[in-house]
Amino acid sequence: MSAFSIFAVYFIIWWLTLFTVLPFGVRTQAEENEVVPGSVESAPARFRGLRVVLITTVIAGLIHLGWYVLSVKLEYDLDAIFGFIGPRG
Repeated sequence: MSAFSIFAVYFIIWWLTLFTVLPFGVRTQAEENEVVPGSVESAPARFRGLRVVLITTVIAGLIHLGWYVLSVKLEYDLDAIFGFIGPRG
């Protein structure tokens, strides 16, 4: 597998993880009682972008490492997943 393909898989995992991590710990302006005029009450009170990016990078790195070991080093493919789940029939 080429380095570009490995990076592409990491990018896809990172992007999916980003949307999973985004809502963690978010407090709305209504919860903080600090609604900015002209914005909706459900908008985040404080956006912590660097924290989200760091957490996303760590989690995506761990998932990617697991994928890399199973797929590239141990040569498991999608057919092997069904073998783990149970017998076919």
